[in-house]
Amino acid sequence: MKRSLRNNLPLVAGNLIRVLLILAMPVFTAAVFAQGLEKPEVLKVEPPNWWAGHSIGVAGSPLRLMIRGKNLKSARVEAVKRGIRLSNIRVNDAGTYLFADVIIDRLVRPGSYPVKIVTPAGTAQAPFDLIAPLPRTGNFQGFNQDDVIYLIMPDRFANGDASNDDPQVSRGITDRSKARYYHGGDLQGVIDKLPYLKELGVTAIWLNPIYNNNDSLNQREQYPEVPGGPNKPVTDYHGYGAVDFYSVEEHFGDLDKLKELVQAAHRIGIKIIQDQVANHSGPFHPWVTDSPTPTWFNGTQTNHLAENWQTHLLMDKYASQELLKPVLDGWFVDILPDMNQNDPEAAKYIIQNTLWWIGVSGMDAIRQDTLPYVPRKFWREWMTAIKREYPNVNVVGETLDGLPSQVAFFQGGVKRFDGIDSKVDTEFDYPLYFAIRKVFGEGQSIRQLIEIVNQDYLYPDPDRLVTLLGSHDVLRFMNERGATVDGLKLAFTFLATYRGIPQLYYGDEIAIRGGNDPDNRRDFPGGWAGDARNAFEPSGRNAEEQSVFEHLRKALKLRAELEPLRRGRTMHLAIEDQTYAFARYTDRKTVVVAFNNDVKPVTINAALPSSLKIADGAVLRNRLGSGAEVRVQNGRISFTLDSRSSVVLE
Repeated sequence: MKRSLRNNLPLVAGNLIRVLLILAMPVFTAAVFAQGLEKPEVLKVEPPNWWAGHSIGVAGSPLRLMIRGKNLKSARVEAVKRGIRLSNIRVNDAGTYLFADVIIDRLVRPGSYPVKIVTPAGTAQAPFDLIAPLPRTGNFQGFNQDDVIYLIMPDRFANGDASNDDPQVSRGITDRSKARYYHGGDLQGVIDKLPYLKELGVTAIWLNPIYNNNDSLNQREQYPEVPGGPNKPVTDYHGYGAVDFYSVEEHFGDLDKLKELVQAAHRIGIKIIQDQVANHSGPFHPWVTDSPTPTWFNGTQTNHLAENWQTHLLMDKYASQELLKPVLDGWFVDILPDMNQNDPEAAKYIIQNTLWWIGVSGMDAIRQDTLPYVPRKFWREWMTAIKREYPNVNVVGETLDGLPSQVAFFQGGVKRFDGIDSKVDTEFDYPLYFAIRKVFGEGQSIRQLIEIVNQDYLYPDPDRLVTLLGSHDVLRFMNERGATVDGLKLAFTFLATYRGIPQLYYGDEIAIRGGNDPDNRRDFPGGWAGDARNAFEPSGRNAEEQSVFEHLRKALKLRAELEPLRRGRTMHLAIEDQTYAFARYTDRKTVVVAFNNDVKPVTINAALPSSLKIADGAVLRNRLGSGAEVRVQNGRISFTLDSRSSVVLE
């Protein structure tokens, strides 16, 4: 009898434990509810997917997963399937964000790899996928001096899909009669117009941000609908008010449509540049009222510094931290929440987000918004991560300033006084932009161009600067005081023949007018069904528009054909108050370009140094248009230029 009892002790004990657990369940359940515990809930997983073998930051370091939800306190996480491992779990004090390192096995196959979240109150699953990487060939190409960039504001270019004009989640904010509402342009519209861009000579498209923006009117940013009228709320049609950095704005399409655009562009030799914003989020991002970490933003919605725009202080080795703080930590227009790149979680989030967009779309380069307002040490880390995974992808930063010394300070390639090399590939040449506007727009002295390029020595690499004569931030060229079509043609010739990488702004190729924001963002004529005319076709352009289009197309064709215009060195040959002649030359070939910005004909005389290798008796012909041949005599050339005209002599 005793032996039998001893043999059955495990069974007896097990049954006793089960009975005790059953009796205790009501007490445990009551205790859980008494503490206000509820089952965990998953609202958002960022990033939603990744690739095996991709590294973040330091090579081989794990992916950092951020899960937004409810009731995540005291959570532990488990991988539901083999192939990923989870560690370094952290939950914020509010129980609304969970961070976890994800180590992805190198040989794991694409598929669904959900993450199980367990708390004392229950469980939840966070979806997470592993996807196949895109082929390197034909993707992630970067841009260079052989390219011509075309800036598109998706909402204002072409409406290719009317079904997303008034999406269900954001009803009532599309209205073409209101300048600051959505108008209906989308990614399908860009796809539809790729042949037009190819014909013009475009080789790269820069899209304003396509992040998902607020689904209703922006009550925090208000402007008059008509001059002198009352302030009214606006929409974030421009794309700079992100509420989700991992999805595409529904008015533009979706992620699949973006991928379709990238591949369609690549098939005809056009690259895609994404506009990214690491400095700030939109004012309605969920982070604003529920921050993932206490220091995710610099300040809070009710207690923060306003941006004071004093970016010159960032290159001042004598500036105090107190002076620098509003520049680096201030909220744009006192509205846009300033991301804190010194917060390790926020910094990693931004880096991963950049790598995700590149990897998932196959895009080729990045335009980084408001570059100076982010610490340069972060740009160093960010650029290092990009180059490690995608060596050919490059970045152009926005430093909207007229001083070459200030723009040059933010171009990578050299350590500055603080010992930091930002590694940012290049910058927009805004100093030259301002000079182009004054010279060819207003008719001021052409010497102003030379005064700017005389400072090229400040740049680590001036040949990689992106030159421009317009963007979504400034009034249209044709709205400059005194602007003419002849002046616009001169400006286009200059962009097409000078050092740097030319960037066009949609519509400038047909001399579209427009004042300051938002008037400078008018719809492209013919981009919408029912438009009175279609300026994407020659038959829909008036004589002035067709003249400008053809001039630019011819100038860009010459740039593509003549290597010195893209990759040659530059030599000034003749400089007067309203005339300028220069040579673009390589070891094999020389091209001479000359401008007359005066309102009367002018004769240009210039010596051709022997280093240009143009022999006496050689005849140079104007490749840009008609005109007499120019013969080299005694190492010199002399010819007359009509008023407001230019030549490209080969």
